[in-house]
Amino acid sequence: MDDAEQREERLKSALWYSIGQVVDHETLNSLSLSGSVHNATPQFIGALTELVWAQIASAGKDLENFAKHAGRSTIQTDDVLLLARRNEGLESLLRSYVDQTRATEGRGTSGAAKGKPKGRK
Repeated sequence: MDDAEQREERLKSALWYSIGQVVDHETLNSLSLSGSVHNATPQFIGALTELVWAQIASAGKDLENFAKHAGRSTIQTDDVLLLARRNEGLESLLRSYVDQTRATEGRGTSGAAKGKPKGRK
């Protein structure tokens, strides 16, 4: 196994662990709210981990392509906002965070962060 494969396995293991922690936390919360016992099998956590891994890989590729299309080699905030465009709740949350961060840094907000469409030249 080469370094890249080892790194990927370590990342997947860390993701599995983190997802397992979230699932455990949520099942304990559902127990206290509903009074009934809910449990997640290792197979469920494994399947959820694979789903999240695939989504991360897809998002990473999309972000790279957005930056490349804009003639950049670096992913920027606008690329992330573009990725989130189909999830209104996430997009709104990210835009608020970007606006707040830019205001704190004294840069103001960009047209893209305000949701204004950019015209083509």
